[in-house]
Amino acid sequence: MITLTEENYIKTIYQLGKYGTLTVSTNNIAEAIATKASSVTDMIKKLADKGYVDYKRYQGATLTSKGKKIAADVVRKHRLWEVFLVEKLNFSWDEVHDIAEQLEHIKSDKLINELDKLLDYPTHDPHGDPIPDKSGEIKKSNKVLLFTLPENTKGVCVGVKDTSPTFLKYLDKHKIALGSEIKVISREDYDDSMVIEIKGETKTISQAVASNLFVLEA
Repeated sequence: MITLTEENYIKTIYQLGKYGTLTVSTNNIAEAIATKASSVTDMIKKLADKGYVDYKRYQGATLTSKGKKIAADVVRKHRLWEVFLVEKLNFSWDEVHDIAEQLEHIKSDKLINELDKLLDYPTHDPHGDPIPDKSGEIKKSNKVLLFTLPENTKGVCVGVKDTSPTFLKYLDKHKIALGSEIKVISREDYDDSMVIEIKGETKTISQAVASNLFVLEA
């Protein structure tokens, strides 16, 4: 029987490792979950004993096929619950993460499959992150960070890298949302801030903001 803590570790490795394809260091895991590297090493060894990860000292952990399946299931539940909270219960996108963190550990496959059906099988959550299907597959995207777009090009906002409430509220304040078309007008050499046009308005955004918005080139 897998514990909630073990699920959280596996999910963290999955997300840090580009959906389970890369090896993740213990230091990166420790930073992500705000704990000591020594504690991470102890947990990783337990997960390796259970067949969820392959662990190599001084290199880190890689998810096994068994670990990837568990991680994809947890991420799927998390993102479906976020869609449900936004679409059916009128939560804002900056309110749903912590609630979904609790709901993602529900074990009923029937409940999650019915939830998926109720929501008409969404492919992305309210933050633009892809939702794994029942087999754990994720729809790939050609999205790039807004910061990488050259001047005089357009992109449609399809996701956010930073899902913190502070950043999402910033986007709401400046009327930047998923589906917004953004044109890069110019870039400042001094601080890499960008002048953009969105909904007919010209705005200046920082390099930090531009580096946390995913777009598809229009």
